[in-house]
Amino acid sequence: MRATIPLLSLLSLTAAQLPAPVIDVGNAKYQGAFDAKTNISGYFGMRYAAAPVGDLRFRAPQSPPALAGVQKATTKPQQCLQASPGKSPTNPNPKSSLGPRAVQDQEDCLFLNVHFPGSTIPARPLPVIVWIHGGGYISGSAASSNGADLISEAKNGVVAVSIQYRLGIFGFLSGSQVKANGALNAGLRDQEFALKWVQQHISKFGGDPNRVTIWGRSAGAGSVLQHVVARNGRTNPPLFRAAISSSSFLPSQHPFDGAVPERIFSQVVSQTRCGDAADALSCLRAANVSVLQAANMQVNQAGFFGTLVTVPVVDGDFITQRPTLALRQRRVNGRALLAMTNTHEGNNFVNQSTAAKVAAGDYVLRLFPDLGSVNAATVARLYAGIGAPIDQVNAIMGESIFICPTYFMLNAFPAASFKGEFAVPNARHGDDAGFYFPSVRSPTFNNPAFTISFSGAFLDFATSLDPNRKIDSGNITPLWLAHLVGHSEMLFNRTANGRPDIRAITTSAALLQRCAFWESVSHLTAQ
Repeated sequence: MRATIPLLSLLSLTAAQLPAPVIDVGNAKYQGAFDAKTNISGYFGMRYAAAPVGDLRFRAPQSPPALAGVQKATTKPQQCLQASPGKSPTNPNPKSSLGPRAVQDQEDCLFLNVHFPGSTIPARPLPVIVWIHGGGYISGSAASSNGADLISEAKNGVVAVSIQYRLGIFGFLSGSQVKANGALNAGLRDQEFALKWVQQHISKFGGDPNRVTIWGRSAGAGSVLQHVVARNGRTNPPLFRAAISSSSFLPSQHPFDGAVPERIFSQVVSQTRCGDAADALSCLRAANVSVLQAANMQVNQAGFFGTLVTVPVVDGDFITQRPTLALRQRRVNGRALLAMTNTHEGNNFVNQSTAAKVAAGDYVLRLFPDLGSVNAATVARLYAGIGAPIDQVNAIMGESIFICPTYFMLNAFPAASFKGEFAVPNARHGDDAGFYFPSVRSPTFNNPAFTISFSGAFLDFATSLDPNRKIDSGNITPLWLAHLVGHSEMLFNRTANGRPDIRAITTSAALLQRCAFWESVSHLTAQ
């Protein structure tokens, strides 16, 4: 069933718009719309892969079918099936009382959007930004971004692409049976398939396939990390030249046939009444999508509070080893990296109502059950000086899963990585999103000079691989040294009286010590 598109969305796609050029991408011809108000052309809902339904469910993405005539690319695509994060006080919790529910989204969701400046194809090939949406690998869509915003921030100097990919159990169901007769990490493979589409077709939209930067926030940044280490860092041919990570997300990433992925597979099989089938995966492929979606909701909400259950695994093919190991070995794709973290990444993922009784040592064993009591005591000691117990727990969540993995990735690009910290209060996870796409979400600090500098940093890097080569002359960011030059960073904050506070800082030695600990126990946290 196709969900009704809100009237506001329809208006945003039709007001002051004219037909854009017809572009042939091989299997189809698409005609987008030119927005005279923004001077930007947009192509929405272009199919980059076949619908992953029926026998293609849980399989690698396939080439899209041929479409006759000219397709109108003026409607935002339907989002993929969504789920909710864990709500349980323990980890893991295999049971849930949730029942079946109506399905409002679709499996047929492998679409992408493209924007380019002007009403005609740019005469000079422009750098390309491919945006990968976040949402914990269980939610989100291309609608959370607007490529036109990136083009405006780059002063018409880029082509922008935003992609969708399968989520939850539809994109990340794992286990030995999926390995034998399906595709592990199907959602990541969707993203890779879209990146191959970009390599093949983006020149038709005025983009330069040799100057592609992949960028994402949260699980989108986690996806960037996965593509950086994909195929042992030797993707051939290369699919991007640079990566941008905003709040990179690296939860426990188990072997595909480990206890956790196999347990999740068994839960899905049980909840879809496929337990007695001779071929459980074939039964899941034949299951009604509403039944499968109910299981998708159940297994995800049964996870530990604030954690995500259906996430990437080490599959031995696309992801050959734990990401922390690959990054330590510097087995990476791409030439350069810009990484941003927010000061308080973990708060949104911790149950704040537990403040009166939470303890660091107990919490970390709930978050990482295999860590062991000795390491849990070390965690309690390392975080003892960080405020109240709830502050310590917030920091444990934020650093172990978001901030420290970012440093691991920075260290894998020793000569060409730049690190920034978004600190505008409250600087929680997601508070930076409005600066990337202000037409979708309002920025948390309404200051033009700050916006030009913060937003501009990402576009400067995407166009030149150097945030010091500024597109906008109003950019007030000082000299930004590469991270491994004395652990240099750029702080983006505001003063008490509402002025921009943008300055170079040095990474905290205590933070680096805590990150070194998390790297040393990554075999126990499955990162």
